[in-house]
Amino acid sequence: MTERFTGSFTQQEPIPEEGIEAALRVMQSGRLHRYNTAPGETAETVLLEQEFAAAVGAKYCLAVASGGYAIGTALRACGVKPGDKVLTNAFTLAPVPGAIAGVGAVPVYVGVTEGLVIDLDDLAGKLDQARVLLLSHMRGHLCDMEALMALCDAADVTVIEDCAHTMGAKWNGRPSGTFGRFGCFSTQTYKHINSGEGGLLIGDDPEDMARATMLSGSYMLYGSHAAGPAPETFATLRYETPNISGRMDNLRAAILRPQLRDLDTQAKRWNARYDVIEKGLRDVPGLTLVERPAAEAFVASSFQFLLLDWSAPAVAEVQSRCAARGVELKWFGGAEPVGFTSRYDSWRYAPSAEMPASDRVLAGIMDLRLPLTFSRDDCAQIARIIRAEVGAVWQAAA
Repeated sequence: MTERFTGSFTQQEPIPEEGIEAALRVMQSGRLHRYNTAPGETAETVLLEQEFAAAVGAKYCLAVASGGYAIGTALRACGVKPGDKVLTNAFTLAPVPGAIAGVGAVPVYVGVTEGLVIDLDDLAGKLDQARVLLLSHMRGHLCDMEALMALCDAADVTVIEDCAHTMGAKWNGRPSGTFGRFGCFSTQTYKHINSGEGGLLIGDDPEDMARATMLSGSYMLYGSHAAGPAPETFATLRYETPNISGRMDNLRAAILRPQLRDLDTQAKRWNARYDVIEKGLRDVPGLTLVERPAAEAFVASSFQFLLLDWSAPAVAEVQSRCAARGVELKWFGGAEPVGFTSRYDSWRYAPSAEMPASDRVLAGIMDLRLPLTFSRDDCAQIARIIRAEVGAVWQAAA
């Protein structure tokens, strides 16, 4: 009998009881707004900022409404203006170029390698086109960060890291988000800690973070930001920086704090599931696994493999056959954007020159979520189904 997977690829684990209790206390108090505190009280949002800064080793942290808002704030704080060009990955999700377009700037796409990271050779050839690189650690894949920073530093190009998929990840022992001028994180439901929507912005420069704090909508209440720069840093900036409100509230912060404390344990659970899928897909004819570098300590909330040089109909058939057996594969090479997936030529507000080497990689990228509601046995079953269906389509084509 042909087996079928019956789990949900979108079902997350419940919020920890500690987070639920903390959220109830916030709701019972009625003080959800981060600046609405009782005498002697420290807002949940402030505590989250302090704890996240300590967790990643950053001087400052700012909690905001979404990961996309964090990116937009970082771009503005770096002085990106309408008409400026900003380098970014061709392989990413729509909110990344969307954040660039949102500040009136123009994305310039950099290619992707078979390792699903930014192509450093392509980057080197484009560094003279912009003064900022918005680097997306797409799907949790970290490039050689020392090599990238050396290239960008030599060209005087500022790096902003989009770490939506790399909370808890490290390159050579250094946390993602701490290499660039800013690190931008997401707490949307499908990320490593879950508040439905939310974002965190980190940095080490006091003027940068003062600017970001004002942009986020602090009014003149920046003194309550215990994980922010000293009040004197705002002396001039408070008059020069617009308020573009996008604050996180205490309810979301309360939900997130216990999840952050448990992140290392959760990361091990995600990676254990990743390992089962990877083992199950080893040596499948026609299927290419993404080999992770030794320097990369990743947190695997999703899994990717490649069907390199397959025809579009054959890839679509694998996707369809797996779906019929309950396994939801997302295809980043599809001709049309579907759900969360799209590719750089879908974003017509920022047309690009053709990128044939990247097109070849994108055409073969298959992606699946790995929620912690899956057991290891579930993951083994998913791998068996993918293995069988890829093998069947490959054999038929041969």
